[in-house]
Amino acid sequence: MRGIDDSNRRWWVLAAMGGVLALIVLDETILGVALPTLREELGMSEIASHWVVNAYLLVFAGLVAAGGRLGDILGLRNLFLIGISIFGIASLLCGFMNDGTMLIIMRGVQGIGAAIILPASMAMLTIVFPENERGMALGAYGAIGTIGLISGPLAGGALVETLSWRWIFWINPAIVIAVALVVMKAWINPPRIAEAARFDFGGLISLIAGLGLIVFALMQGPDWGWLNPTIWIPFAVGIVAAILFVRIELRTKQPLIEVDLFANASFAVCNFVVFAAQFSKISIFIFGALYLQHELNFTAIEAGIALLPAVIPAPLSAPMAGHFADRLGARKPIFFGIALSIISFFWIAVAAEMGSYLYFFPALIVWGIGLGFLFVPPMRAVMNEVPLENQGLAGGIVLSAQMLGGTVGMAISSVLFSTFRDYQVVFLAAAILFLILLPLAIKTIRPDEEMVIAEKGYRP
Repeated sequence: MRGIDDSNRRWWVLAAMGGVLALIVLDETILGVALPTLREELGMSEIASHWVVNAYLLVFAGLVAAGGRLGDILGLRNLFLIGISIFGIASLLCGFMNDGTMLIIMRGVQGIGAAIILPASMAMLTIVFPENERGMALGAYGAIGTIGLISGPLAGGALVETLSWRWIFWINPAIVIAVALVVMKAWINPPRIAEAARFDFGGLISLIAGLGLIVFALMQGPDWGWLNPTIWIPFAVGIVAAILFVRIELRTKQPLIEVDLFANASFAVCNFVVFAAQFSKISIFIFGALYLQHELNFTAIEAGIALLPAVIPAPLSAPMAGHFADRLGARKPIFFGIALSIISFFWIAVAAEMGSYLYFFPALIVWGIGLGFLFVPPMRAVMNEVPLENQGLAGGIVLSAQMLGGTVGMAISSVLFSTFRDYQVVFLAAAILFLILLPLAIKTIRPDEEMVIAEKGYRP
């Protein structure tokens, strides 16, 4: 296209897709330090303020698998521009909201955009780079994404203290416009080599209903009462919808999620590891930030600075985890990451009881080192556990598992804190999750030589 040389086109796409990942990761980590201020200014209840986080995560988790499928129907360029527009407009409107309920709704709309652009960005990146450059491109993509992880807590605190919580959302549109312009200039849809996939509407509706109703009941249960019909009826209907989703996926030729793959125990547990990793991020970046402000009386910016030890190791630990996974296979690095998570969350729970940041921050460093080992090796193992024809589906599943860990983690952590009024319980829950996961991982995750390893150069 005019204005961008063909030889440079892929690098522009890489920069844009990295910006998208940084934006999405930023939105995961930036809001935690702002919740107390946001709650006070909008007159929200504690549970309602938690919904500001989980509305985004819930919609993201429910739709991310569909986002991958829609690329086959609409084309990646059109789909990406639709998604990035939804995300940007919703972000802008979030900043103008003066009503808590409307803010929650707009956060859900923001989640729709994120669910579209994340799988589209990953697909676009793998298409635009040849096989011999793809590993480098994915590494750079992840490295750019860590900018969002590192800057989130600090940026959130700084914006709250110097401007307003509204700027947490208003910084997004500028990035969105820049990314959209690059994509319009640099991206050309490849020719379609296969008939567009049929869309699984039954699976999508049952997934959203099941996940949404269960999370709603869990979040509101402590506030409305577990025996209240407005809680147990939605929970029961959600369970039925979840069962129906599995039945639909087993019978559909082109399902949103290929549930048959979970018959492979190693595949299932590796997805569980990614689920737990995202669960742990909620514990740290949302409830850790709230603990620092409520219990240690940190300001928003002080809390953002205090959380930096959790994110600074990320640019080093993720490449290190990938290196060890290539040399040793995925099993040992995964075990290492789980072990560090167990240690760090028990440590954080003890530090929370002692009430001093001096005990808290070393545990954050340990957790931050382990985080890379909970994402890179299990994702690698997931792709190695499936044959060539299921590579695309496997990538969608692991992305869904990650986002599901976020929304379920937010729901469970919110329930625990609302019930016990103790941050220590929230951190202990994360430690127990990893304690349960460790023997499962030891028993089921197979050595590389026993996996169905895909050939190099395969492109779903």
